[in-house]
Amino acid sequence: MTGALGQPARVGRARARWGLGHALPRSLLRRSARQGDLHGRMFVATNEGDERALADVVTQLRTHKPFYRGKYAAVTVSHEAVRAVLSNHDMSSGFAPADATSRLARIQDWSTRDAPLGPLTPPSLLVTEPPDHTRYRKLVSRVFSVRAVEDLRARTQQIADALLDDIDPSTPVDLATTYCSLLPVTVIAEVLGVPEADRDLVLRFGAAAAPSLDLGLSWQEFRSVETALAEFDRWLSTHLERLRQQPGDDLLSRLVAVQEDGQGLSDAELRSTAGLVLAAGFETTVNLLGNGTRILAGDREQQALLAAQPDLWANAVDEVLRTDPPVLLTGRMAVAETDVLGTHVPRGATVVTLLAGANRDPDVFADPDRFDVTRPNARDHVAFSAGRHYCLGAALARMEGEVGLRTLFTRFPHLRVERGAVRRSTRILRGYEHLPVTLSP
Repeated sequence: MTGALGQPARVGRARARWGLGHALPRSLLRRSARQGDLHGRMFVATNEGDERALADVVTQLRTHKPFYRGKYAAVTVSHEAVRAVLSNHDMSSGFAPADATSRLARIQDWSTRDAPLGPLTPPSLLVTEPPDHTRYRKLVSRVFSVRAVEDLRARTQQIADALLDDIDPSTPVDLATTYCSLLPVTVIAEVLGVPEADRDLVLRFGAAAAPSLDLGLSWQEFRSVETALAEFDRWLSTHLERLRQQPGDDLLSRLVAVQEDGQGLSDAELRSTAGLVLAAGFETTVNLLGNGTRILAGDREQQALLAAQPDLWANAVDEVLRTDPPVLLTGRMAVAETDVLGTHVPRGATVVTLLAGANRDPDVFADPDRFDVTRPNARDHVAFSAGRHYCLGAALARMEGEVGLRTLFTRFPHLRVERGAVRRSTRILRGYEHLPVTLSP
């Protein structure tokens, strides 16, 4: 079936595949969890938001070095192994080879054909590999440079000050919605050249699309994500055309124009990059701010250290990222037979790297469960991944986290978190949907 008549049928088949691509892994992993498989138990714990159960699974996984061999994937919480996997050129973040041995990998490959443009579908940088990844990342890196991020610091400070000015400190407030989300979305909107009138729309798109990084969505969640991704893609097409006609001083306008050897980014690559900046950049920074607030509000000793030594704030942000990272885990597939720390990994095998577990590896971090803003190697965390897929937005997230948290606690040193804090329903992106606080004594 082709042409206009064939389009709905193709879209319908793609939708069915994508939906089953979430339902089947959820069913398989829940069954393996009941059989005692630690990978399955990890999935269930994160799927249900059971942090105590997840901590117990991580403790058990730590006894299997460097890898736990699960029914459907190998899992590691070893800092050394996580770095080795993420830096291995035979381990891909993209689609599975045709002869993949992992059943989950084959399901993912099958289900994402013709899926809506999103963070986990090509040409997203998250799932693109060399040589395309090398060309693509080089162009994007020229725009999202450390210098470009530092140029945004003063503006980020202005935004943080203005947002806190608008909050009445005499009554309890939900900091997740009034500050932690509004600071990064305002910055990202300026990065993307989004008109002020469209910023609430971008905030809604970001929140709705964030679960696209998760595995095992329910049908309702899947349809919500699918709708959000399609709407955002349509909006981006219009927005990019506007920037081509009337470029601004924003980073996305520069990305539209940037070229290397006469070649720039395709329209799909531009839309994918903008979407990734929103879904993976904005949402993770929201979580960084919320997680950092929750941790620091409960630790007056660490707050006192930061008040006495403000130069520790940058390190404090890395310690937040280490202790409660915005991204729980990431996965890789072996596109060729390889070896990781003496362990044979067959072609087609899947490896899950639990970033949050690696960040508390006692072989790397002394007293790993203790939050310490003076920790000398706090920056050795893997919250931003590692290797060729190291987060392009790391500098931006660090800067926003530093400005946002320092400004908040400098102005409201007696801030305390009240009952009713609720984690987001997303499993891989981890943060707070509601964070009720009292700002003044």
